[in-house]
Amino acid sequence: MKATAIQAARAASWCLLAIALAAGTWSDAPRPHPPLILGQYPLGPYRVLALDTHVHTFPFSASTLWPWDVVLEAGRQGLDAIAITGHDQVMAGQMGRWFSRLIGGPTVLAGEEIISPDYHLIAVGIENTISWRLKAGAAIDEVHRQGGIAIAAHPLAEFWPGFDEEAMRKLDGAEIVQPIIYTTGYARREFQEFFARWRLTAIGSSDYHGLGPVGLCRTYVFVREAGEQGILQALREGHTVVYDRLGAVYGDPSLIQLAGPESRLRGPEPTGPESGFLAAISRTCGLLGMIGLSLGAFQLRPTA
Repeated sequence: MKATAIQAARAASWCLLAIALAAGTWSDAPRPHPPLILGQYPLGPYRVLALDTHVHTFPFSASTLWPWDVVLEAGRQGLDAIAITGHDQVMAGQMGRWFSRLIGGPTVLAGEEIISPDYHLIAVGIENTISWRLKAGAAIDEVHRQGGIAIAAHPLAEFWPGFDEEAMRKLDGAEIVQPIIYTTGYARREFQEFFARWRLTAIGSSDYHGLGPVGLCRTYVFVREAGEQGILQALREGHTVVYDRLGAVYGDPSLIQLAGPESRLRGPEPTGPESGFLAAISRTCGLLGMIGLSLGAFQLRPTA
């Protein structure tokens, strides 16, 4: 009789978990994000895409979400595209791209964050890993050989020596808005000083590691055509606009003027975990189901 009761409790726990998954899936749907077309010839027409160029996933980098979960989260945050940039590897981006194509999700660009003691470099749109042992200039050459875009990641002063004059001539862009500028007093000033050293594409990115929403900081890319190659070409040409939350705007001056008020591009703010009835049901059923399974496992332990 006792074993039957335990089996019934376990079955109920599995049912609660199934309800949690179903409710969570329904509550976590992507937000409506209609295409935004701006300008007319010769300045346009452009389609404006919201892009996060610096996203990490589990287990390939220090993060909490698998590549497919990051793809779903990017859709929920209203992003049109992301670059998944594993630490010194490209497999995470390739997995995320495959999954997103399968479900018709956001455009995913495979990439890598090259972690050198002297510099950190985001390589967007590459297929093969680039060695961290290369000097920055040589690493950028390899990014370009693969058809990708080279972006200086969180260019704090400690990394400036790694970007010598040769590297700066080859570099495509630099992160100018990133979450660290809101938490570290000197970061915003150092990013701005680095950005002023050369004519670079303005980049906003989240450096997502599982804390805060994907796309907390983002780049608005003005593309002639949607898709991976259209995004890479726009980044190559410097067709971006980036806003920070302190009132600064960076990017192509003509596109800043074309974009007008920030609210015209931004849409809904990035959000935390979903709220509402279905989300509450998902969390409650998930918690009760896990508790039920845990208690059932405890009850089934052999006694001495």
